[in-house]
Amino acid sequence: MAVSSRAASILLAVVAVALTVTGVVIAATDSTPGSPTRDPLALNGYPPHSAQLALTISAGQQYDVTGMLNVNFATNAVDAQLNVPMAFSTVGVDLRLVKKHLYVGLANLSTIAGAPWLAMKTSPPSLYGLSLEMTKPDVALISGFTSKSVTTSGYLTTYRFHRNAVDISMPSSLPLSLPRKADVTFTITTGSQGELVSSSFAVSSPHSRASISATVLSYNQPAHITAPPASQVKTLDPALLSRVFGPSPLGAFLRPGAIASLGRVQIN
Repeated sequence: MAVSSRAASILLAVVAVALTVTGVVIAATDSTPGSPTRDPLALNGYPPHSAQLALTISAGQQYDVTGMLNVNFATNAVDAQLNVPMAFSTVGVDLRLVKKHLYVGLANLSTIAGAPWLAMKTSPPSLYGLSLEMTKPDVALISGFTSKSVTTSGYLTTYRFHRNAVDISMPSSLPLSLPRKADVTFTITTGSQGELVSSSFAVSSPHSRASISATVLSYNQPAHITAPPASQVKTLDPALLSRVFGPSPLGAFLRPGAIASLGRVQIN
């Protein structure tokens, strides 16, 4: 597969790779973040019932997606507000994952689709396992990288893993692209009790670079996430998908089968 010239496609593809490789919500940023004397994210060994994260997905300055995620592990629900590049502007997108349905909300969507929310069925994994990983990720189990470094700053510990010339393969049904070979870097930062604080994942080749990073802002804050009222929701079908999103990467990502294909992305 040749290196894609569409940075937005690479941006979404690296999300697929990141989620596949780590099996957890990819979070984190700087390898030496600030270090207050008291750890505000300490979980005392108990899995969190919710988490709030700041997210950045980047494939160059012109194609940054930023957003906030609110995750309720008990109800297996997610609420996200994202700023997504589409055409020549940035569009605010609201996403809700509730009871095996993904809801998408956009400004002026009612004018185009006849309802402020679009919905599609999906089969999300259980988020309870993710809450266990965030409580104390077992860094010792991370393998497949050729180099590793560890740095500390106050009560924070950052692990950096790297590997050059990784082979990347993607299913043909996924409407995204990545270079066949790329350098891969993964970092994870833990707090005073080993809880997940932050992490990042990046792939780079001579022609492109893409990354996803996030920071855990808080644990165990209220996270009441519900589906939009049924009267405000319209089912997302292929014709409506094309009319609303056109050829944008977000539209391609929401096509039937695209999300399920994420789990078949492999790096070797």
